[in-house]
Amino acid sequence: MIFTPEFDDGKSGIPLCEYPRPQFKRDSYFPLNGEWDYAVTSSRETSTEYDGKILVPYSPESKASGAARGPKADEFLHYRRFFTLPDGFDIGRVLLNVGACDQVCEIKLNGITVGSHEGGYLPFAVELTAALKSGENELTFVVTDDASSHIYGRGKQSYARGGIWYTATSGIWQSVWLESVPETYIRSVKLTPDCDSRTLKVSVDCDADALIEAFDGDKVIASGRGRDITLDVSVCKPWSPSSPELYPIRITAGSDVVESYFGLRSFTETVSDGTHLFAVNGIPVFHNGLLDQGYWRDGIYTPPSARAMYDGIKAVVDLGFNMLRKHIKIEPALWYYYCDVLGVLVWQDMINGGGRYSKLRINLCPFVNLHINDRNYRKMKRDDPASREWFMREAADTIKTLYNAVSVCLWTPFNEAWGQFDAVEVWKKLRAIDDTRLYDHASGWQDKGGGNIKSRHIYFRKVRLKRDKKRILALTEFGGYSFTDELKKKTFGYKKFESREKYSAAVTRLYEKEILPLIKKAGLSATVYTQLTDVEDEINGLFTPDGKLKPDGAEIARVNAKLKNAFDGLYAKPQGDDR
Repeated sequence: MIFTPEFDDGKSGIPLCEYPRPQFKRDSYFPLNGEWDYAVTSSRETSTEYDGKILVPYSPESKASGAARGPKADEFLHYRRFFTLPDGFDIGRVLLNVGACDQVCEIKLNGITVGSHEGGYLPFAVELTAALKSGENELTFVVTDDASSHIYGRGKQSYARGGIWYTATSGIWQSVWLESVPETYIRSVKLTPDCDSRTLKVSVDCDADALIEAFDGDKVIASGRGRDITLDVSVCKPWSPSSPELYPIRITAGSDVVESYFGLRSFTETVSDGTHLFAVNGIPVFHNGLLDQGYWRDGIYTPPSARAMYDGIKAVVDLGFNMLRKHIKIEPALWYYYCDVLGVLVWQDMINGGGRYSKLRINLCPFVNLHINDRNYRKMKRDDPASREWFMREAADTIKTLYNAVSVCLWTPFNEAWGQFDAVEVWKKLRAIDDTRLYDHASGWQDKGGGNIKSRHIYFRKVRLKRDKKRILALTEFGGYSFTDELKKKTFGYKKFESREKYSAAVTRLYEKEILPLIKKAGLSATVYTQLTDVEDEINGLFTPDGKLKPDGAEIARVNAKLKNAFDGLYAKPQGDDR
């Protein structure tokens, strides 16, 4: 069945008020997005004097937050919010859920520490039950954030924005909400579809057995009881980019009920006449995508609305693309849900970290492949063992967080040698956690022969590629053509054009003259154009920051259809396949 998302569209008066976690949904929902008190101080102690109001979940560095400024690396960001639970809300335990808070935070309720968290990109929950009181409650956060930290992942954040590095953010940047659960409750659910056997394995983390039911509409199509069971879902249609079929699932343990959904699909590598290819449900599929930084004009890391996320992904589909490479950022759960609904494949990057990267190496690598031993931790800026340990922990947690996302088909541990170390060993360790997806173990310059992909980045010169006999050949970054009609003091792009007409023609020519022939000549199986939208000083997006398409949309759609037809013509799909 095809899911239809619902949008609050500001009716509630609360920003991003849609239920934030579609694959683990309860009826219990008390949103805490909205105005909080905030202060930036030199002391960890919670201040009684606040600087003003901040609109959560926007970081203080963003225009959308309404805040004056964010904290420096040696300062403390304080949040305060009062709330009173509705009558009947508390059914045993009360949990606070935070989509993401950058970078280290301590949480107090009524002056009592109830939890803490490290890392700026992953969701977490803390239990408030013991510190709750009747009537009004005071919730506070104390946050520290060092965007230059050698330990924690930082993505594209920089205190000195410019070029491919963007404004550093801090604090809460995803939704915050309360839910209540009974004493015995479902902590998590793991869903593993197997398209070959037409089954769904369901693993429930709970202290009691659960009733698990899969639906087609209102009809139960499969059910079972336990904590690790396999359902026969052979009546389900497979999920694919052209037919994104999703099915509801309900898990009941005692009085706790969680709603979720799944798609019956598999992501594998297949070989045709010696050419390695991506396959969805065993069928070769050309991955035609865009690099997506996930930045917004006024919200930086946070979108203005859930609909803006959906509309942005829908615009990609309307142009004929079928994939987005989520570049060194982890999005809110709703973003992945919209990709699941719209049939957009997702390549997910892990969050980069380590020490300060060499500008010389970054500037030279597009022209000369400087292969460095990634066991040389000093040169790779990973000489601190704590930094390597944190990366592995965060990468494993990323896989756990996004494991159920139907559209996520590939993991990228490292990009362009930024903090890269032991890439082959890292790939093997992550594959042991999740062997249901493919891996681009080192995207760009520092290929060490691992993973499923021969991954190439090509800028500034003609795209030339050779067939790879062992792995899938993928052009994982290219293009970067730049145009803007806005007045800017400084801009960054890989090739700049003075007019919209010249820019649009150049993008079309790049695809038709350089990319299209490589599908047959070199066995090219995937492309990732740089990039989806302009970001700050970087103006090489197909869209402006406010979502306006820059090239001719009809031409982009026409070229994308030619790419698909060329690939399908070589690797004909079986009769009846509805990719």
